[in-house]
Amino acid sequence: MAYAADAPVFEPPDRLVRALGETYGEAAAGEWLERLPEAAREALSGRGVEAERVVEPGGRSSLVVLVRRPDAEPAALKLAPPFAAPGLERDALAHWDGWGAVRLLDRAEGPGLLLERLKADVSLRSLPEAKALLEAAGTVRRLWVEPPEGHRFESVADRTARQASAMAGHRADEVAGSLVVAALETRDELVTGASETVLLHGCFRQGKVLAGDRSPWLAVGPEPVVGERAYDLARLVRDRVEDLVATTAGASAARRRVNKLADSLDVDRERLRGWTLFRAVESATRALAAGRGRDAELLLEFAGWL
Repeated sequence: MAYAADAPVFEPPDRLVRALGETYGEAAAGEWLERLPEAAREALSGRGVEAERVVEPGGRSSLVVLVRRPDAEPAALKLAPPFAAPGLERDALAHWDGWGAVRLLDRAEGPGLLLERLKADVSLRSLPEAKALLEAAGTVRRLWVEPPEGHRFESVADRTARQASAMAGHRADEVAGSLVVAALETRDELVTGASETVLLHGCFRQGKVLAGDRSPWLAVGPEPVVGERAYDLARLVRDRVEDLVATTAGASAARRRVNKLADSLDVDRERLRGWTLFRAVESATRALAAGRGRDAELLLEFAGWL
């Protein structure tokens, strides 16, 4: 059933509510979520589209509504809070122009991002691991291009500096302390020795690559950043971490994954290992701060293998 632009909008999925509060703070998240129904109606009206349904469980930083354009063509409307920098996502998608990523259908600044509709329930996580990694490598390779002139994207050095500052308070942590120290030292070395400056997805993993009609697989949900390619692969290395931890050969499998991805995409193995360590520990400290002890435990065990 389609909904007119002035019709009520579904409530945001629980995962979005939890994730926004954890990432951006309960106050900021709560204020945006309170305004979301009104903002969604404004976006639907402003883009001239009709809502079909909200994608669930959806993402962790935005609400995605499946819509129909005036010509009845399917599309998706993505609504994200201003503190999630949707303008930077628009810039990145416009620059890629559908090359390896979901296509931006309307480049005009305004409420929400109007995107081509992909198969929201079919990501690379639906494939066997080896096939998923192969497809992921082919997809991310296309995203690594020169950033546009005069871009507004944050650098890897600046983004990780902020993260490192937040991590520093965990140096004395009984469980995570030694890995935090190692991750911070590794990050300093990596930033000092960095030489590449390409546009990166910023949050690339199997779940961020969806099936499409125009192309078999397309990336979604970038958190664009400029820097070296090894940074962009670090999150991919730990995909399906729960499966790795559950096997007796998890440590060797993780190291093989680092080497395989590095070699297939011509990235330095040690730099990829280093960024994988930093990003895993950074995620673990955020999980600890949010009270997600089990998630933190998995990430720290994985980081310890590196």
